Amino acid sequence: MDEGGSRLRRRVSVRKRARPSPGEPRQERAEEPGAGSRRRRTAEAQPLQSNDSDEDMFGDYDSFAENSFLAHVDDAGRQCMQDCERGKHAAGLGTEGLRGEGGATAAGGFAEWETDEPVRSRSRREDASAQRGTLEDVPSSQALYFGNVENSPAGVGNQRPEERGWEASSLDTPNEEFPRNSVEQHQQPDDASSEVRRGSEENRRKSLKEHLKSAMTGNARAQTPVFSRTKQLKETLLSEEISVAKKTMESSSDDLGPFYSLPSKVRDLYVQFKGIEKLYEWQHTCLTLNSVQERKNLIYSLPTSGGKTLVAEILMLQELLCRRRDVLMILPYVAIVQEKISGLSSFGIELGFFVEEYAGSKGKFPPIKRREKKSLYIATIEKGHSLVNSLIETGRIGSLGLVVVDELHMIGEGSRGAILEMTLAKILYTSKTTQIIGMSATLNNVEDLQEFLQAECYTSQFRPYSDTLKKMDPDHLVALVTEVIPNYSCLVFCPTKKNCENVAEMICKFLSKEYLKHREKEKHELIKNLKSISGGNVCPILKRTIPFGVAYHHSGLTSDEKRLLEEAYSTGALCLFTCTSTLAAGVNLPARRVILRAPYVAKEFLKRSQYKQMIGRAGRAGIDSVGESVLILQEKDKQQVSELISRPLENCYSHLVQEFTKGIQTLFLSLIGLKIATNLDDICHFMGGTLFGVQQKILLKEKSLREITVEWLRYLTEKGLLQKDVVDKPKDESFHITKLGRASFKGTIDLAYCDILYRDLKKGLEGLVLESLLHLIYLTTPYDMASQCVPDWMIYFRQFSQLSPAEQNVAALLGVSENFIGKKASGQAIKKKVDKDIVNRLYLSFVLYTLLKETNIWSVSEKFNMPRGYIQSLLAGAASFSSCVLHFCEELEEFWVYRALLVELTKKLTYCVKAELIPLMEVTGVLEGRAKQLYNAGYKSLIHLANANPEVLIRTVDHLSRRQAKQIVSSAKMLLHEKAEALQEEVEELLRLPSDFPSVEASSTEKA
Repeated sequence: MDEGGSRLRRRVSVRKRARPSPGEPRQERAEEPGAGSRRRRTAEAQPLQSNDSDEDMFGDYDSFAENSFLAHVDDAGRQCMQDCERGKHAAGLGTEGLRGEGGATAAGGFAEWETDEPVRSRSRREDASAQRGTLEDVPSSQALYFGNVENSPAGVGNQRPEERGWEASSLDTPNEEFPRNSVEQHQQPDDASSEVRRGSEENRRKSLKEHLKSAMTGNARAQTPVFSRTKQLKETLLSEEISVAKKTMESSSDDLGPFYSLPSKVRDLYVQFKGIEKLYEWQHTCLTLNSVQERKNLIYSLPTSGGKTLVAEILMLQELLCRRRDVLMILPYVAIVQEKISGLSSFGIELGFFVEEYAGSKGKFPPIKRREKKSLYIATIEKGHSLVNSLIETGRIGSLGLVVVDELHMIGEGSRGAILEMTLAKILYTSKTTQIIGMSATLNNVEDLQEFLQAECYTSQFRPYSDTLKKMDPDHLVALVTEVIPNYSCLVFCPTKKNCENVAEMICKFLSKEYLKHREKEKHELIKNLKSISGGNVCPILKRTIPFGVAYHHSGLTSDEKRLLEEAYSTGALCLFTCTSTLAAGVNLPARRVILRAPYVAKEFLKRSQYKQMIGRAGRAGIDSVGESVLILQEKDKQQVSELISRPLENCYSHLVQEFTKGIQTLFLSLIGLKIATNLDDICHFMGGTLFGVQQKILLKEKSLREITVEWLRYLTEKGLLQKDVVDKPKDESFHITKLGRASFKGTIDLAYCDILYRDLKKGLEGLVLESLLHLIYLTTPYDMASQCVPDWMIYFRQFSQLSPAEQNVAALLGVSENFIGKKASGQAIKKKVDKDIVNRLYLSFVLYTLLKETNIWSVSEKFNMPRGYIQSLLAGAASFSSCVLHFCEELEEFWVYRALLVELTKKLTYCVKAELIPLMEVTGVLEGRAKQLYNAGYKSLIHLANANPEVLIRTVDHLSRRQAKQIVSSAKMLLHEKAEALQEEVEELLRLPSDFPSVEASSTEKA
């Protein structure tokens, strides 16, 4: 038995012995010259080659070629059969020969087999006497196969590979160590077993090659912990560099490590993904500031396109990789959030962190708590506020290591500025370990913001190109444009949407036909794609201008149309955009020349900050080295323009008190609801730390901060959102939040509408119509959009007359009759008073209801005579508000019936497409048009996209650039990893023993 066991172990372990490193002297036995010379000849004939295990899935065992291991095993089998037929050896020698020859083949670099019998016999004797080893040196699927050969009298020869199947052959528990005793117990050589083995030798020979191939393929396909050597080395290196970076950051050393305390892989990824090889001098200075190294709060202000974002990204990566804490990045618009997610998802996949979107109706509150990988939350201002609230409520605000705010100057702009101020004030008050970084191109009174954020400031006037070129000839717009297009790009900012369209058409009338030939095929494809995403429709103006490389860009376009036009502009197929000021604050679309058609935004004169943002699109960092800006003006505007260019930036003032319902009221409600501050003194103390508190001497003239606080707390109490606690002393006056108050702040409902919403939902319970979606849609139509709506009464009457009986019941419940709409349409006087807001809201509900039924924005746009962009904004607003109403209802038990209904409605409003496209549209940047293209190309699920090859995507999906294809695949992979991680953590949670599980000792104590 021992002899048999040693034979088996020898056969599968000689691989190490006979594979010396190049240049290493071979140790040969003097008494075996034949074998030694054979091995030396083999080494000369077949030198060792380096084999990248990332490309070679099986390492040294995978080749199925004629000179492969399997081919030699086949030859070995034939030779053994010849030995058996000639009767030259004992009964069990055939198997021994197979073992010895197979081992020699594997060990000798797959040597050619000698036909000289004495030499082969000597080689086998040498192997038998000289080699001992273990089964750890071969893949376990092969080890198990050899074990099965010894274990079964019939071997595997009686079971054909096609009968057993590929999957069955991979069940040989790959990568599991084969126990020695199980090998030894198979070795029971006797005459009977020798006869059986000899009888099955022919079948074994035939199936040996096929079975090994099957086993190795199954082993490779299985999810095993065996990684390639190259990958292991890369991961080990990355891990070591991160460890070094951690130690460096913890120490006071000036050595910043490979790349600003980050692994060198980060630098390589910036070169690979963004083409950034070197930082600007100001970026290096900013990253090496003492305040940054000491994790102090920082505000840095530079002109637009100075490269501010790169600094923020490096600081975020330091926090995620080295300090192992979560990061929140707050951006002003949904489009910028999606652009940033697409850009950073590939970094997340390579470096091992999650990138999560919080915009519109997307985002989970509270966020998933992850054990290993950290999360980068990229959020809009509103969603960032909700996220911070949920982290404070669950006691997890300390897990947030860094908050980055882009366009910090927006803190002084209306209700959104008030929400941003509340968010930052809460972070400052509740977490002393969270660093805040604010960046902006347009700040003036930065000292107030420094005091509010307790931050240091870094400023620079760096711009990566020559300064503004000023021309003021209003009659040469075409000449200004044709100086740069089509070889370079140009943006023409216009005051109104209609002006954008007119200017685009006017320019095309004066362009020569030579412009039609520039990238003609790509422009033809663009028009074709615009038609395909719009059900065969395309704007007639775009149809005329795109062949010249010109297009307009404003909010009247749908998101799909904007995306296609922006992609074409980025690739150079389009060279000129006529656009409104919103593009300046939106996605990154730079130009060689920026022209301001007039110094106005609509009818208002241009602000200094708006002007800076517009001209900042010229020659943006990392994209173009040269940029120019041209301002066209009338004689009457010269004085104002002179002041515009020369005067300093506007000051930034708090809107916390000006925006009552979205500002100070919401702040007080959340402070008490989250128990950050519940009594008057604590609330006043908190208010002193806000930007409003810093600027109270300027903003408060008649009342003190305490008086305003008392006044608004009284108002919230009267409204039923707060309730006073009963206390002995008036000075100890404290408050607690009511159920309605909690529902309002958890749902982030504008407090101007919270009582109306409660009343509408309560009334809806009395006769909720579920035969159609109209009633639910009405309840989730945004109040603020309804107040701005001006219905077309003829269209209103036409739509009303087409309602089904169930839908007419909805209108009747709301108090809107067909007779009233008919009189409004005919211009008759109406004596009966009807709530205007309800009538307007129902009209918008008709628009949304029609859109959900038809899912074609073009037909709905024509039916209601509304711009496509407005309808899409309405849809996005309704989806977001539906999500808010859902959270509102979750806090009030009486509205339990709405919960399940609103979950589905929110999903329908978010995507507004056929059900099969929804999984694809979960991927950031994939809108309806692109989702249809992907679906038609065979990519029908998130898994398909995550495993897609970008190069194949480019060939199969029209008008898709390589950069966009890579971003789609990266975003899909990130989303898939997030879902898999969440499921894995849920499984671990289910299998974990509860902390309060009764122990044996506790049970015995109770019995005693």
